[in-house]
Order: sequence, then structure tokens, then C-alpha cells
Amino acid sequence: MSWYFQAWKKYAVFGGRAGRQEYWYFALFNILVYILLSIVAGIIGKIGAGLLGFYALAAFLPGWAASVRRLHDTNRSGWWLLISPIPGVGPILLLVFLTQGSEPIENQYGTIPSAALA
Repeated sequence: MSWYFQAWKKYAVFGGRAGRQEYWYFALFNILVYILLSIVAGIIGKIGAGLLGFYALAAFLPGWAASVRRLHDTNRSGWWLLISPIPGVGPILLLVFLTQGSEPIENQYGTIPSAALA
């Protein structure tokens, strides 16, 4: 759970690196919160839908920033995120990049994240 809050603390930090744990725990908890809010929206209607929309809007920027930092950890530019709209190959290639291991040495984007050392 601390990885989820770590990404929120770095709300719009696009520099540096994010290890696999930081990125994937953020993604997991983000999906769980979205599912929970979807259920609430289905039960209580418009207010719940508003909460869901607000959360989706609020979580967009930290999700984007965490993805950029994750790509930096694999020694790739954050601009690789722009490949995702390409049908078929874009999302698959981005998923491969995001699941790869950390660059084992310091790279141009910063030092090795502490999670990658464990």
C-alpha cells in the first residue's frame, strides 16, 4: 500500500526512476479503487459516477508520471508512452517495456530505485 501512496506523493514528478514494485502496486491499487468506485456508482447513481469521474481525472497525472519514471528505469525515454495508441503493437510493446527489469546501473535518468536493489 505504501507504493500506492508513494506515487501520489510524486504526483507530477516526471524525472527520476520508478522500480517495478512502485509502478505495479500503484497500478494494482488504482484498478482496485476504480472497481470499488464503479460498484459504488452503480449503487448510488449520479453522485457515485461523479466520484468515479473525479478519481479518474485525479489519478491520470500520477499514473502518467509513474509510467514515465518506470520507462526511465528501463533506460527508455518517457516519450515511449506515445506508442500506446497504435493499434495492436503499441499497447503490447509498452507492456513489455513496463514489465522489464530495472537497469542494474545508474543511467541518465538517475540512480537505481531502492526497490530494485531488494
